[in-house]
Amino acid sequence: MAEALRPFRLRGCGGPQKFGVAAGSLRGLLRKGCRLLQLPLAGSRLCLYEDGTELTESYFRALPPQTELVLLGPGESWRGCASDIERLLAAFCSQQGAVVEAARRLLTDERAPRRQKLLADLIHNLSENILAEDKEDDKKWFEGLESRFKNKSSYLRHSCESRMRGYMREVSGFISNVHPAARDAYRGIIDLMTDKLKSVKYNGCYFDRREEEEAARLCTAEGWFSCQGPFDRDDCPCKHSINPYSNRESRILFSTWNLDHIIEKKRAVVPELAEAVKTRDGREVNWEYFYQLLFTLDNLKLVHIACHKKTNHNLSCDKTRIYRKRKQTHEIS
Repeated sequence: MAEALRPFRLRGCGGPQKFGVAAGSLRGLLRKGCRLLQLPLAGSRLCLYEDGTELTESYFRALPPQTELVLLGPGESWRGCASDIERLLAAFCSQQGAVVEAARRLLTDERAPRRQKLLADLIHNLSENILAEDKEDDKKWFEGLESRFKNKSSYLRHSCESRMRGYMREVSGFISNVHPAARDAYRGIIDLMTDKLKSVKYNGCYFDRREEEEAARLCTAEGWFSCQGPFDRDDCPCKHSINPYSNRESRILFSTWNLDHIIEKKRAVVPELAEAVKTRDGREVNWEYFYQLLFTLDNLKLVHIACHKKTNHNLSCDKTRIYRKRKQTHEIS
């Protein structure tokens, strides 16, 4: 039995024109939309206009008629209504300074809370200078920072390096809890991890938009970072996103986001490492496995502070990866 057709409002991400399209399934709507907007079916997808949520078949069936959707071609992205706002602001970029000044004058006389919020948001959005990288091109972004930072990526890279150095200090500081007979071996592993971190510049590339291959695992184009959700979810329920390169306020707010260890650093990883060194009994501790859990995106998720749960994650290390076989050397007689 054929699915009953339901009407939707469909548009592409490159323009405001909307089309009425009726379909009974997500696949059918996608096929019709691609034909209408002349996009290839392969790699195209549908999302909500409001917040950019990508549709699945089950989600599609729950949508009410006349829902506004955006059809994305291969490589295109949509962040919800903000994408339309950005396009509008870009059209008036030549008058940006005058608009900001006018909004600030209105804000000084405005008393209605909702209008105050709208004006403040307008000023915030118009103050964005996402593409600027060097200090000379966005001096306000660098206010309050040390003079040694000459571009935005260098500061964000330094911020990430500082987090990694902090993690290493916690690992090193745990040595007082290690069995005395195992402390030398524990120090040896710390030295190996430190050398590894130094060789990759403390993974500062994670927050450097110029290091595309690594940064892409956390952020999208032009430095947009998305909350990856609490440890027990695959996505962020509130769809938090931020671009710390846009303006000073966003840069400061981004410092409150957390790199959350899925398998917890303090409760699980570091104590398990100490125990592994103590009970190794001739076996070789797989320090690289612990390194991955402590310092890499294999076990780290970027989360908004509201999504960072302080409760016990109740996750443990993989017992089969704590030790590894020693490399055997064979003498030739």
